[in-house]
Amino acid sequence: MCRVDVEDAPFVAVELFKCGCGREQVLSLRTNVDEIVTIDDDHVLYVDTNPETGEPSPYIVLRDTVEARVSRSVYYELVAHGVEEKVEGEHVFGVWSNETFFPMGRLDDGA
Repeated sequence: MCRVDVEDAPFVAVELFKCGCGREQVLSLRTNVDEIVTIDDDHVLYVDTNPETGEPSPYIVLRDTVEARVSRSVYYELVAHGVEEKVEGEHVFGVWSNETFFPMGRLDDGA
């Protein structure tokens, strides 16, 4: 046995599954260890943005404090299913899953 330090997230979301469309769609992700989770209130999708580069880093919460980083290809698939919504007076881009909106980024005023 040995200790392993993880710099980012210990798992990677490598595949996206979509059922339905619009606000009723359900999005699920498969991790690199074949765990499938549905993006919902218990498995939150969120995006951290690097303040220096502006590059997004998307994650999904698998359980408690365990997260998976969303691979670049899956992130682009999520973006393809995204929509613009107004949240608390701000225009944001994100995806609907399991009747919940998950913001992925703020849109500029000119967007």
